[in-house]
Amino acid sequence: MSDVRIDDLPVRDELRGKSPYGAPQLDVPVRLNTNENPYPLPEPLVERIAERVREAARGLNRYPDRDAVELRTELARYLTRTGGHRVATENVWAANGSNEVIQQLLQAFGGPGRTAIGFEPSYSMHALIARGTGTGWISGPRREDFTIDPAAARRAIAEHRPDVVFVTTPNNPTGNAVAPETVVALYDAAQAAKPSMVVVDEAYVEFSHGSSLLRLLEGRPHLVVSRTMSKAFGAAGLRLGYLAADPAVVDALQLVRLPYHLSAITQVTALAALEHTDTLLKYVEQLKGERDRLVAELRALGYDVTESDANFVQFGRFADSHTAWRKILDRGVLVRDNGVPGRLRVTAGTPAENDAFLDAVRDLKKEQEQSG
Repeated sequence: MSDVRIDDLPVRDELRGKSPYGAPQLDVPVRLNTNENPYPLPEPLVERIAERVREAARGLNRYPDRDAVELRTELARYLTRTGGHRVATENVWAANGSNEVIQQLLQAFGGPGRTAIGFEPSYSMHALIARGTGTGWISGPRREDFTIDPAAARRAIAEHRPDVVFVTTPNNPTGNAVAPETVVALYDAAQAAKPSMVVVDEAYVEFSHGSSLLRLLEGRPHLVVSRTMSKAFGAAGLRLGYLAADPAVVDALQLVRLPYHLSAITQVTALAALEHTDTLLKYVEQLKGERDRLVAELRALGYDVTESDANFVQFGRFADSHTAWRKILDRGVLVRDNGVPGRLRVTAGTPAENDAFLDAVRDLKKEQEQSG
């Protein structure tokens, strides 16, 4: 074994001392820490995937469609049908997970000498990908209830004049949604300051009480709405992310994307999933009900729970959130300690998984009351 460490290598200065992104992958009975959809794909979809993959396998000696036109066309149809706004093929781009979508956006519009801003706490990969692309990162403000203060956000944009603005709705890890008028206000501020790109990250939007912000794309060529098939489609293992934007944005991303970046297998698997949209969205409705049950039960126990439009719930408050995380883990349930002071996050699972979690936090509550 070598004794050489990362910092012994000639890595870029901004990468020194940093840790890679990741949640603990522990072997416990109930894992509710990574916001996965807990329901396996239905058997008819599994069979359809097998059919499509078998057919695609016959042509694996050839490169895949580098522009993924068929997939982008079907994604556009899905967005038009469910998002309340007409989206065409030329408005859509797809990549290996929404993280690659974000990476390509920062490669095209960020980079050395440029900056991006996000309103934290929010999805930590935005800052990590910014660092990886040499883009400077600015942490914008949130209120104590984790909502965005439009006036404070506008001031931050005017002061820093970032090249890319990230707005995550529903927000991860807090779960709350951002009002459309807030996004419009930030977009207008960004155009006045630079102008710059505004990226609305809608990874969890199918779980929201409200609707998508796709309709805001009209007349806003610097606005991007990004999505994923990992959550609502229950396809985290597929790694398929996509966005909707002005066709010029899609053209810009093709300047930085790697050739043939989406494999033929990825494309046909995603197409099979899109054929079963109605079935998969029924699971989403079940999870929304379970999410709301978690919110109600946790509040009944006296926990402070952030309003959630996602498939997860942030709760607290704890004097020591990591100790609380460990005590829940000791009861066989893995939740997420995101580093938000005094808070933990739990993914909505199956009814049985959620029951196990609620039993664990009831035990934790009793223990705290007895020791307090």
